[in-house]
Formats: sequence, structure tokens, C-alpha cells
Amino acid sequence: MENLGDLIRRLRKEHRLSQQALAAQYGMSRATISGIENNTIAEVGIRKVEAILNGFGYELTAVARPAKRPTLDSLKKDAFHG
Repeated sequence: MENLGDLIRRLRKEHRLSQQALAAQYGMSRATISGIENNTIAEVGIRKVEAILNGFGYELTAVARPAKRPTLDSLKKDAFHG
């Protein structure tokens, strides 16, 4: 979520929008936009974030991540045998 907040802040500034203007555009409070950008909001609806991103021409997607992070021992083993 932290990366999303940074992205939304950057896009908002690139489009020369204040937090208040962006909030009004999506029926939110300025405090909600601030919370999203600063990753301080307890909960935010995914639809709100998606709407903002869509408005800037972005699509919210999910990306699979590895089920298990490698350990240092496994990385060493792979490097030795690779």
C-alpha cells in the first residue's frame, strides 16, 4: 500500500491537483487522500484506490509472488551448484 500512496501522490502532483481537488473528484475527504498518500489511514476501500488510479490512466492489478522466500543457505547452495 505504501507504494500506491507514493504513486498517487506523484500522479496528483504531476496533474497539478491539490489533495482537496482530488478528494472532491472522487467524493472523498482531503484527509482520506492524505491518509492514502502517507499510508496512515487505517482502512481504505480498494474501490477508492482503484478509482483514483483509473482516473490517472492506471490499472490496479495483483501479481503473484513466490510462495516462499529463499534462505541464505539455499541461495549459497544454488550459487555453488549453479
